[in-house]
Amino acid sequence: MRIGMIGLGRMGSNIARRLMRAGHEVVAFDHDDKAAAALAGEGATAAASLEDMAGKLGSPRIFWSMLPAGVPTESTIDALVPLCTAGDVIIDGGNSFYKDDIRRAKSCRLKDVHYVDVGTSGGVWGLERGYCMMIGGDKETVDMLDPIFDALAPGFGDIPRTTGRNAPDDRAERGYIHAGPAGAGHFVKMVHNGIEYGLMQAYAEGFDILKGKASTVLPEDERFELHLPDVAEVWRRGSVISSWLLDLSAAALASDENLGKFSGKVADSGEGRWTIDAAMEEAVPAHVLSSALYARYRSRVEGTFGDKLLSAMRFGFGGHVEIPQ
Repeated sequence: MRIGMIGLGRMGSNIARRLMRAGHEVVAFDHDDKAAAALAGEGATAAASLEDMAGKLGSPRIFWSMLPAGVPTESTIDALVPLCTAGDVIIDGGNSFYKDDIRRAKSCRLKDVHYVDVGTSGGVWGLERGYCMMIGGDKETVDMLDPIFDALAPGFGDIPRTTGRNAPDDRAERGYIHAGPAGAGHFVKMVHNGIEYGLMQAYAEGFDILKGKASTVLPEDERFELHLPDVAEVWRRGSVISSWLLDLSAAALASDENLGKFSGKVADSGEGRWTIDAAMEEAVPAHVLSSALYARYRSRVEGTFGDKLLSAMRFGFGGHVEIPQ
């Protein structure tokens, strides 16, 4: 298939590369001409503008926007809609707010343009590992786009099949799902990121407690000088709390046990807040997720070792830079 990729940052460029590796054709555009030129050197077709991209795509045109949520995505989709004709598809693969997707899909339908939202997880590792995708949109369009999603997904890999699972649709086992109508994909991804906050906070607090066991405020015979890289490493092997986040923590601690290059001032990119908003709308208690979000706010005032580990995990999976300036 031929697809237009808009936004060639850490994830957008690697999504384009993975598609090309699978034999798909990519027309690439970014406001940074060098980014598009670099991808053209790997086999993509560079576009000088959105109008130029529209002219280089076949029918139906497929546009994939991989831009930050908010104004960058909003203005890009507003510019794309007038360039579309009936049957074209606009995909938002960033981290947009799901209610914005619902609104955009209604607007696109007025021109018979299909709108698909793709909650995309995989960070900077997605090129090699594949991307976990949660997709919203009408079934016919999502099915038409299946070769693209199949190419981006991790596939079955070596993960054992879930005992007792007997589903006719194996896409979830290959790493992507059609979650429902427009907005459903980003809603599932939003909650995914809220859970991510909670898991990261649990690791951060646990390792902070481990490090604090050497504190001079404790009786001398109760102090332990624990080697945190070894603790992280042993927990990776056979422990019930093993995970990719623990793998990233172990790698960061192995590089520098004190995590000196990280500030501990931990950012939040919006999805955690939106998850708490959804919990409030649904009257669902979300003690852990809300506490994890508030801990990030607190980290910007007074950081801890645990906050540095949060920064290290965010850098590990997403390339988010939170280092002392």
